[in-house]
Amino acid sequence: MNISFADVSLAKAGALALVVTEGNALSGAAADLDRMSGGALKRAVKAADFTGKAGSVLEIVALHGVTASRVYLIGVGKAAELSISALENAGGELVGRLQKAKETAAAVIADGAHSAKIDAGEAAARIAFGAKLRSYRFDKYKTKKKDDNGAVKSLAVMTKAFAAARKSYGTLGKIADGIFLTRDLVNEPANILSPVEFAKRARALTKLGVKVEVLGEAQMKKLGMGSLLGVGQGSVRESQLVIMRWNGAKATEKPVAFVGKGVCFDTGGISLKPPAGMEDMKGDMGGAACVTGLLHALAARKAKVNAIGVIGVVENMPDGNAQRPGDIVTSMSGQTIEVINTDAEGRLVLADALWYTQNRFKPKFMVDLATLTGAIMIALGKEYAGLFSNDDKLSTQLAEVGEAEGEKVWRMPMGPAFDKMIDSRFADMKNTGGRDGGSITAAQFLQRFVNNTPWAHLDIAGTAMASPQTATNQSWGSGWGVRLLNRLVADYYEG
Repeated sequence: MNISFADVSLAKAGALALVVTEGNALSGAAADLDRMSGGALKRAVKAADFTGKAGSVLEIVALHGVTASRVYLIGVGKAAELSISALENAGGELVGRLQKAKETAAAVIADGAHSAKIDAGEAAARIAFGAKLRSYRFDKYKTKKKDDNGAVKSLAVMTKAFAAARKSYGTLGKIADGIFLTRDLVNEPANILSPVEFAKRARALTKLGVKVEVLGEAQMKKLGMGSLLGVGQGSVRESQLVIMRWNGAKATEKPVAFVGKGVCFDTGGISLKPPAGMEDMKGDMGGAACVTGLLHALAARKAKVNAIGVIGVVENMPDGNAQRPGDIVTSMSGQTIEVINTDAEGRLVLADALWYTQNRFKPKFMVDLATLTGAIMIALGKEYAGLFSNDDKLSTQLAEVGEAEGEKVWRMPMGPAFDKMIDSRFADMKNTGGRDGGSITAAQFLQRFVNNTPWAHLDIAGTAMASPQTATNQSWGSGWGVRLLNRLVADYYEG
């Protein structure tokens, strides 16, 4: 979808939308439109009892005296309470309506929705951002595409502050591209997106200036990554460790680091999962997908930060060579791990990836992302990602940017009693502490591989895939985390 910005004009073909605040549905451009229609718009507003509440939409087809094929009034709530989420949802809702109506071109007047906190330029850019996010489709494997004519080809966002809006959207559009990359990766079937193919797609970031290294199994074996390699040893597809580096600040500036779990398909290994729903395990690389999309966004917008992205990419299969329950492996850290359950594999991948990252790069902090436990969905549903951390400052920052961007996190407890649950009789630790506190003991396991580095673990099992459909996302793979972590960098660690 092509998005452009222009000054306000009512003489537009195609569909026309007006974004309005509560109690002001007929002010500004809407008042002009009402005059052109001989009062028909006002009558429609009254008949529908439309006030401009957040999420409300009034659609009028062939409004008298107006050239537009249909007119939409989209409410974003009270001006004093206006949020970027409401604006983005307005853009997304509009695109959804246009797709359903098979309108290929539209214009939206954004000047009716701004506030003291969100100026007209930023408001228009956020409406455009939401529209772009909603436009995403993953239909590359459909040979009969029913609704190619249902795609919105162009959207003109109109505001008197069009120059400021265009500048702001220049950054937001690049973040959207990073989200789309993450969605693409999560949506891909596992027969296409093998660990080697994933690494190949990460290498494409070199076009944006990202330095990419890929370590194969022989190199990881030399480094002593027995924890990661054990997970993939039952697959004919070679495991990979991908290191992405964006250098946007001074060489002397310590980097920030992001680490992702990338299990391209998880059968559970010898501890085989039940068949119902196993197809969803193509998305068990959502953490690695987010890290890749984030590095794309940071590089595309030329973020003034040094950022590291490390992803462990493997496939967990029940081959004759597969890891067994009861096996003991030695991690890169030298710590030994008794594998109680081969389906608790993501933490084994992250253990070596985290140790490698903190040992090589000495970052300011590390944030890892993983579709790690079903237990986190029992605790938090699909509304929040679980946050576990050894650092209060980093946790507070993540919570604040999560609220601002609509990708919310909830901090969960950690402590010695939970840590004791993963002590092993035969090794330094075991990879699961049992059913009780399953998400917490998984985090306690990871904490043993971060040393004193400020660290946060985000369990995104409920938010990365099969997440609730919203005004800005109708995709199975949500792209969750890219905007959260981009905002973390922008607000606290850039420049």
